[in-house]
Amino acid sequence: MSTRYLIGRAELLTYPIDAPKKKNGDKAHPYTLREAQRIIVPEIEVANSIFQSLPAKACADDLAVARLVLHPAYLAKSFFPKLLLDQVGLSTVGSRTRRIKPRHQTQKKAPPEAETTELFVAGTRAALSNFPEFARGLNEQMPVSEQFARIETFAAMTPADRLHLEGSTIGHVFEVGLHLPPEGNASDVRSMFADYAKDCGFEVNGAFEFEAGRLLFVAVEGDASGLETLSQFTLTRAVRPMPHLRAARPVTRSMPLAVSFTLPSGEPLSREPKVAILDGGLPSEHVLDSYVRRYFLADEDASDVADFTEHGLGVTSAVLFGPIEPDAAAERPYAPVDHHRVLDAKIDGEDPYELYRTLGHVETVLLSRQYQFINLSLGPDLPIEDQDVHAWTAVIDSILSDGETLMTVAVGNNGERDAALSLNRIQVPSDSVNALSIGAADRSGNEWKRASYSATGPGRSPGRRKPDLVAFGGAPKEYFHVAAPGKRPNLAATLGTSFAAPLALRSAVGIRAILGDAVHPLTIKALLVHGCENKEEHDVHHVGWGRVPADINQLITCGEGEARIIYQGELRPGKFLRAPIPLPNFQLEGKVSLRATFCYASPVDPQDAGAYTKAGLGITFRPNSGKRKEGAVNASSATFFPAAEFRTEAELRADLGKWETVLHAENNYYGSSLLEPVFDVHYNAREAGGLASSGALAIRYALVVTVSAPKHAQLHQDILAAHAVLQALEPQVSLPVQT
Repeated sequence: MSTRYLIGRAELLTYPIDAPKKKNGDKAHPYTLREAQRIIVPEIEVANSIFQSLPAKACADDLAVARLVLHPAYLAKSFFPKLLLDQVGLSTVGSRTRRIKPRHQTQKKAPPEAETTELFVAGTRAALSNFPEFARGLNEQMPVSEQFARIETFAAMTPADRLHLEGSTIGHVFEVGLHLPPEGNASDVRSMFADYAKDCGFEVNGAFEFEAGRLLFVAVEGDASGLETLSQFTLTRAVRPMPHLRAARPVTRSMPLAVSFTLPSGEPLSREPKVAILDGGLPSEHVLDSYVRRYFLADEDASDVADFTEHGLGVTSAVLFGPIEPDAAAERPYAPVDHHRVLDAKIDGEDPYELYRTLGHVETVLLSRQYQFINLSLGPDLPIEDQDVHAWTAVIDSILSDGETLMTVAVGNNGERDAALSLNRIQVPSDSVNALSIGAADRSGNEWKRASYSATGPGRSPGRRKPDLVAFGGAPKEYFHVAAPGKRPNLAATLGTSFAAPLALRSAVGIRAILGDAVHPLTIKALLVHGCENKEEHDVHHVGWGRVPADINQLITCGEGEARIIYQGELRPGKFLRAPIPLPNFQLEGKVSLRATFCYASPVDPQDAGAYTKAGLGITFRPNSGKRKEGAVNASSATFFPAAEFRTEAELRADLGKWETVLHAENNYYGSSLLEPVFDVHYNAREAGGLASSGALAIRYALVVTVSAPKHAQLHQDILAAHAVLQALEPQVSLPVQT
């Protein structure tokens, strides 16, 4: 019996369809215009008195920034108050999600607290001072009055909103996120901030800065006692102590063992995949030379650090061989790798600028666009925040938004820190929506769970389910064995998410090595999620979608009575695409299981933490073309991706799930209930949390569907026979015989 491989080219079955007619319904509004005027106008006046008291230099171009909170009933992008802001002379410079207790709810069963959007709105102090008079003059007949009545609270943004000092060691170097106003550019904002900072006793370090979306991140140095004055600068979004790098020091020192292993006899399976490891470099003596294609030093003037090179060697060994069995031959690598040393002796003295310097090295490699596969097992020692997106995440997500690179990121080894303070939460940049964040499982065998050191979710919304996946990362009862430094092939025993991430990447590289360029990196990301192993007792915030299987065949081959089909292509903003699920030409018998995974790469708005992804998918499943309501154009729909699985009440009501870049579910049906089943996919585009401009870009998507019908052993062949455009993907390399 020949092996049944993935079925490809299913995107050729898809076709565009017209948008369904929208239902019109009256929305219940929590406040009348009069109520809003009574509460909000005095709040605007209080904010204005604060703005007027600020020194002129603190107000860049005389701009001030206020926090405008919308009632939770108005989370959808269509409720964005553009008309109101335009008429008052304000513009949004960012947003974030806030949990509030509204003055009044529109639904009796609504929870007392709910998540909503807090907009950061900027305008000149003159425009803001005219706002109260404008608001008092509104009446119900004016279209803009409805938008004013949606406001829950209005307040000045103050130093207390900007300073993030809790739980940190406060030194003398700080990172500052600055808003870039719509008409402003980074150089103007930087110079105005530097001038104001100098008056406050701080110096902006011009060597380190990052622009991401409409945010500018800069590093400043000065005495912490002046931070409150510094953070009066009105375009400041966040100020925090400069974090240190994690993985600069491993979670546990690897232990060299007096145990050898044998290097594989064959060459890497393929030289096609382009793979990069961004880490601490390689020691002067090691046994991986023939598998390391190129070795780069991000800073050639810096020297090595033994801890870092040992870490870099272990991570490289994990990508090449996976965990090595003592006294045995290491597994054959799927592809050679390039290693980029991005950690070096210049950060070994706890240089406070190490974080920005290293991010600069990472950014350079990503921007080179040389690689389809990258592993990053380092980052800031900083648990993610719901309120703000960090520079590392923003820079990486922005570059990965074209969907051309699969990057695995270790979630961090802080899983045993204080959960009450959220110090055990996944670390930056593993909250990236366009990367694959990997936690650690404690066993390579069946009885596995999250390794205790592995950081936990949830992620930020969107990106709530994090880590995405886990892979074996080692534990005291079963270490992860990697190549040790030295001229001979000896082992070191280690553990950490630093090794789980490259192990997951190894599976991704393997798929590309075996099936060639017919499978896109984004599709490989979808396949890893689609084929992961999980059990009901596992907490989704601990293991994400599940564990990457050790056997790559589970991802790329189909069993008896099973067909795994891939779709890969582009979606255009505002358009609807119908994706038929291919079935045989006859009705299936008995129980049928459908498993589906959608992945897409999204542009991001780093300044809008609560509306971070600019692309969202509305997915409708229609299982039976023969069942439709009277007069309906389309077949009746059924739920496929369960809404309540990991979303909050507010997210359900606002349909925030459509902004998640990974969706995965499995449902069971009777064969008789399936007739020409389809997914209808609608690409929603948004910008800064509101309606997108006409310049929204097409996005890349991948869909993997597995049809399982136990009563049809030849399902794979039957589907291929019924659809001439489909094709089983054959290996592009000679595979070793499975014993």
